[in-house]
Amino acid sequence: MSSGNMKILLTGKNGQVGFELQRSLAPLAEIVAVDHADCDLSNPEAIRSLVRQTRPDIIVNPAAYTAVDKAEAEPELAASVNATAPGILAEEAASLGALLVHYSTDYVFDGAMAGAYRETDATNPQSVYGRTKRDGEVAVRHANARHLILRTSWVVGAHGGNFAKTMLKLAAERDSLNVVADQWGAPTSAALLADITAHLVRQYHNAPEAFPYGTYHCVAGGETNWCNYARFVIGEAIRAGRPMKVTPEAVRAITTADYPTPARRSANSRLDTNSLKTTFGLELPHWQAGLGHVLQQIIGA
Repeated sequence: MSSGNMKILLTGKNGQVGFELQRSLAPLAEIVAVDHADCDLSNPEAIRSLVRQTRPDIIVNPAAYTAVDKAEAEPELAASVNATAPGILAEEAASLGALLVHYSTDYVFDGAMAGAYRETDATNPQSVYGRTKRDGEVAVRHANARHLILRTSWVVGAHGGNFAKTMLKLAAERDSLNVVADQWGAPTSAALLADITAHLVRQYHNAPEAFPYGTYHCVAGGETNWCNYARFVIGEAIRAGRPMKVTPEAVRAITTADYPTPARRSANSRLDTNSLKTTFGLELPHWQAGLGHVLQQIIGA
């Protein structure tokens, strides 16, 4: 297939990652982009009919139920979108001989390990969200050998809601901020995920028979905690001339125990990206570079 007639079905087009994927994939193929209004992913028949009408060469599925705390009270809905739907997409892709690109999360791990998690480490999710995402991975692997699962963490984009936007809002309104400092990970820009996806799709398109299918960790370089992440965001805003009531120094570090949430949060969201880098010959920029670019878009807007 030449890129002239390659067709990609993209779900979740209005989410943080889906929005950026519309940009990154556009030069490679005809994109059929859908959101919840076009196809309810909790409805298996709607999914099957969409794929059968579209007949894509590749399905890219960033859509997910991502309200981590709310999922504790809505386990059935979270499971239908995060576990059942990816399995159905994988089945339908398999019947077309199509590739499925699916996104997962560090929440499939328990966060108890000391170092960065590798793809081969045992999953042990501690929340409904994490369990449903793990079940989605299992369903995809079971249904279609032609799959690419990209696990990521702490996604941040200029489009959609996220931690950085919340911190900017709170720091402009409040006199003080308390942010958890004992959870570690790497803020990963939606644009980076989208650009890497496009790179992998291009590689698949050029040589599908030699493509290294499987599960890969995809996060920005470096690591930080939520408190230092908040301080970085506020500092960048002040440098850009945004009035902030809270300075970076005034953000107080607290522990996870000080800030209880319905869903358990991981102390360690670090993901080892060596497999992705060596397999595909990629470098992953430091989290501050990607986040800085996102903040320019948010603050400049």
